[in-house]
Parts: sequence; structure tokens; C-alpha cells
Amino acid sequence: MEYNNDFRYDLKVGQVGESLLGGLLSGSITCEVKRDFWVGRTGNIAVEFESRGKPSGITTSEADYWAFVLAQEYNDEVIVFIKADRLKRIAREFYKRGSVKDMGDNNTSKAVLFPISEIINATTLLNKDLPEKFK
Repeated sequence: MEYNNDFRYDLKVGQVGESLLGGLLSGSITCEVKRDFWVGRTGNIAVEFESRGKPSGITTSEADYWAFVLAQEYNDEVIVFIKADRLKRIAREFYKRGSVKDMGDNNTSKAVLFPISEIINATTLLNKDLPEKFK
């Protein structure tokens, strides 16, 4: 985006963001919400894709966005929103790298782990195709 010293232009740009957030808050844009208790200690986000041998989490969610409420060290004071398609691209890449962990009750779920910083890394994975597992 080019720099522009025009209040009306800046106002329109801000209103686009307000509209998106308004859609999330009003429910016209769907959002899957997860609470992460480990990110403060590990620096990683866990994205479930399978539970008890069946697709779950990111592989079955129909949400437009995902929100991660950062618990424990963050005291639920930080919420990270990410478009579901972008999250799928990141999860796919780390799945291919083998960054998968058994989790949950009796380790019956599988999740992809990746650094939370990947969510805001503008150059990461933006042009990669999704594998069937994450479509």
C-alpha cells in the first residue's frame, strides 16, 4: 500500500478493517475459537486435524476465520485471528515437514505444531497448493 496523507483515504482504509471486525463480531463471518495453553511456553500453536482416527479440527471446520485465545502466560489478554485458508496453508507446510504431535485425552488426537510467528510471516506459504488432507 502506498503512503497517502489524505484523511478521507485513511478513513476508507480503516473502515474496511472495521467492516471485517464487525462481521466477525456480529456472526456474519464465522470464526472457530481455540484456547491455547502452551504457546507461552513453547512458542508454538497446535492445530488439530484428526481425532480418534477421524478428520477433525482444521480438516472439518467450515469457519471463515480461526481465533486463538492465548491462555496461561498471556492471561487470555491476546487473541490472534487468522483466515482459515491461510491457516490451512501454514498447517499443510508444517505437516509435510513432519511437525505433528499426538495430543489430547490419551493422545487420541493429532495436531500440527508451528511457531505462532508463522501467522504473521507475510512471505510464508502464500502461494502453495493445499493437499487433500487440508482442503
